[in-house]
Amino acid sequence: MNTKSPAPRRSRANAPAGARPPEAPGLAVRRAAAEAIDAVMEKARPLEEVIERAARGLDDRDRALARMIAATVLRRLGSLRALVRSTLERALPEKARRVETLLLIGAAQILFMDVPDHAAVATSVELAGEDQSTAGFKGLVNAVLRRIAREGRAALPDVADQPPWLIDGWANAYGAPMAQAISRALASEAALDLTVKSDAAGWAERLGGRVLPTGTVRLAEAGNVPALPGFADGEWWVQDAAAALPARLLGAGPGQRVADLCAAPGGKTAQLAATGAQVVALDRSGPRLRRLQQNLDRLHLTAEIVEADAASWKGGPFDAVLIDAPCSATGTIRRHPDVAWTKAPADIASLGALQARILAHAGDLVRPGGLLVFSTCSLEPEEGERQVEAFLAARPDFTRDPVLPGECGIAAEWINPQGEVRTLPVHLPDEDPRFAGLDGFFAARLRRG
Repeated sequence: MNTKSPAPRRSRANAPAGARPPEAPGLAVRRAAAEAIDAVMEKARPLEEVIERAARGLDDRDRALARMIAATVLRRLGSLRALVRSTLERALPEKARRVETLLLIGAAQILFMDVPDHAAVATSVELAGEDQSTAGFKGLVNAVLRRIAREGRAALPDVADQPPWLIDGWANAYGAPMAQAISRALASEAALDLTVKSDAAGWAERLGGRVLPTGTVRLAEAGNVPALPGFADGEWWVQDAAAALPARLLGAGPGQRVADLCAAPGGKTAQLAATGAQVVALDRSGPRLRRLQQNLDRLHLTAEIVEADAASWKGGPFDAVLIDAPCSATGTIRRHPDVAWTKAPADIASLGALQARILAHAGDLVRPGGLLVFSTCSLEPEEGERQVEAFLAARPDFTRDPVLPGECGIAAEWINPQGEVRTLPVHLPDEDPRFAGLDGFFAARLRRG
């Protein structure tokens, strides 16, 4: 528990008459974090989108800190919210919802970040005083955060950090103990994973990381990614170890014609292009395809880029088709903690319907004897196992091509009884938590008869 003394009061005696006093250091950063959290929670907007708007005008370092504060609150929201509410004698009025946000920001810094307690408390108190609806709660904000600083993490309630509907769904799919383990794993920030063109061991040594069994290079410390050796030269790209598996399952190579549906931002396209295969990268979003092209240019790789709807595009036949389908992305909550709070059960149903349409159409793009890999970065069976079951029931010309333990470095525990890949955030444990865990991913390899 931090035991730091309060910050000295800033003197304003020498400020020119009528001049606005200088803003306290770090206040703009916390204000941006608060605005981003409110946009995520009230408007269901992605954190990466809203933090850019909220942190406009901040330098790179302050923007990164604002994002880290907001992400920490969202990653630990369940327990932080329970802690804050347990300290209040009565619920906050609806018009003062911003007070809870300021309390959450202060508590997250005190308990989970390397921020002095006095700075976390003082900035939340000062932000409360900026608005008429919250100014009357400055004393409460000060008292609650000082109490949290005194009591430390020991006062955190033992509750899940994700919404109950997600926990209940994982319990139904994987059992209650595993659901709790997944929830705990998602509370940790993900490592930085890189897919390299060649010499994984050499790049791991140069970047201070290690090579995972799947061939991915994992770094403990990320820092400024574009400044890392090899980035500008196009020697590697950022891609979670689990996300790199579906493309590898195709076994693509020179002379093969391969389609990457829903391709942007291009990590899997790059994997396929690096094998020497002739790749068609398709996506319905023009801006996302432009980003894909920029990524390929940096990597010195080529692919045919097509802007079209994967559920209706007329192309093929292909030797292999990869579908990384649009999904709820609940498997990526370690990296994108806002996902837990911007998605709802209705999204699972609507996205599942879209996945079914894309998968059904993709079957017609595969030549007889060719392969189809369907994948999603979701922990929900409705977006994985059940999609494949329904597809195979409707398409007797397709059968599973089971994934075997050890193939592509895939551990036996990552493979379900049907021979499909199902990674969970608890997989790939490590004594050093900076190197532990995987994104939640599903991938099934199917062959057309």
